[in-house]
Amino acid sequence: MPELLLYSNPMSRGRIARWMLEEIGQPYRMETLAWGAPMKSPAFLALNPMGKVPVLVHGNAVVSETAAICAYLGDTFSEAGLAPRMNTERAAYYRWLFFTAGPLEAAITNRAFNCEPPEEKSRAVGYGTFNDVMNALEVAVSTTAYIAGDRFTAADVYVGGQIQFGLQFGTLEKKPAFLAYWDRLKSRPAYLRAADLDNAAAEAMKP
Repeated sequence: MPELLLYSNPMSRGRIARWMLEEIGQPYRMETLAWGAPMKSPAFLALNPMGKVPVLVHGNAVVSETAAICAYLGDTFSEAGLAPRMNTERAAYYRWLFFTAGPLEAAITNRAFNCEPPEEKSRAVGYGTFNDVMNALEVAVSTTAYIAGDRFTAADVYVGGQIQFGLQFGTLEKKPAFLAYWDRLKSRPAYLRAADLDNAAAEAMKP
């Protein structure tokens, strides 16, 4: 079986990718890259022209973008049961995975850097308004126990990771629905293992 290799940094969205690797239960190797020159080297740019982590290498397959890594691992290692069947569960899985990678990320980033478009221009913006996005996210985490239904999937790794970051760093309001959703995820053994490993890696990188 081809090796799973994750290029990451413990202070990045790579934490979500590591969580997903822990969920599938397959052996993997981690290559930790510091910010700056290591991510802009010719060798790494050949893997990801964006010069950013995380990047997953699996044999000849190269996958960047955290949501794509979660989806790829869910499909490739289907025996872990993290990719839903092709039914309404799969529809919700795709819907909220792409919503979080697109509208949610964009809305949070624009607000954090004070570059939100004026409300009268919201029709021209892919995500509408920040409040539109927050309302949709609240619906997503409140309708069923997990994003795609009554069982945990790879989409919960990604959506849950983004919500955890937002609650931790204050980019998301601590709404009861967000807190309750994260409470359903935060004790998963795979999440706790991944967090311990990344916290140790972050400590090791300190000067």
